[in-house]
Amino acid sequence: MNRLSDLEIADQIKLKARKIGVDLCGIANVSDLKTAPSFILAPHMPDSGKGVGSRQGKLGLGPGEVSWPETAKSVLVLAVSHPESAPEMDWWYGKKSPSGNKILMNAAKALSSWIPETFGINTVHLPYHVEHGGIYLKDAAVLAGIGCIGMNNILLSPEYGPRVRLRALTLDSTLPPDGPTDFDPCMGCKLYCVKACPQNAFENKVFSKKDYYLDHLPGRTGHFSRPTCNTQMQKDVEEAEHQQVEGFDEPVKIVKYCRQCELACPVGKTE
Repeated sequence: MNRLSDLEIADQIKLKARKIGVDLCGIANVSDLKTAPSFILAPHMPDSGKGVGSRQGKLGLGPGEVSWPETAKSVLVLAVSHPESAPEMDWWYGKKSPSGNKILMNAAKALSSWIPETFGINTVHLPYHVEHGGIYLKDAAVLAGIGCIGMNNILLSPEYGPRVRLRALTLDSTLPPDGPTDFDPCMGCKLYCVKACPQNAFENKVFSKKDYYLDHLPGRTGHFSRPTCNTQMQKDVEEAEHQQVEGFDEPVKIVKYCRQCELACPVGKTE
């Protein structure tokens, strides 16, 4: 029996991912990711590791620092679409993980078993949070060819725009990367996302090339304030209501985080 090439292995892995419910997927090299913008910038940002969505780390990492599995050579990035018609996919019911994340977790778990069994390639299913051993998924998705970072500082995919959710696992084999691509829908756009932000998080230039020595800045031009965006997320938490939901004995607090910059973006919309 002929040995499969690395390209054939990569293609079979991505085909399997789609068969088990993943909408988009791609492969990036760890060596490239270690010099990607977020991996360089985050440890130097004053707000790293703070705000809604951050977690108390147990790995002894500095703010914004990533801990890579020692065997990691490639990253398989998985994405599922999150259409406007299914907002509940990222609602938090108390501490229960959103349904969209469960789809990704189940897919990653299945692939983490199937890939070693099929190809002898060991995997690590990465946690979502960087503080717990995760990585910067948007940058990983860009280098995996899934899309680009838009003016709203979110990943934009050709198929679904910014309306996707991400997870990843590492592989101990160097497989052919799928990105980055030349996809760039923001050129000439009327900046619907910037205008839609209820907190004006894109109003002021916060980052400059001179200060951080990077060509790729948050919001592309440096006009993105994470603390300002976090203000809206904190408001969403505070205004969340307790409701009776099937599967819970008592009313549960449902947090519905802001998606205005996502929903305003025309990329990937078919209507």
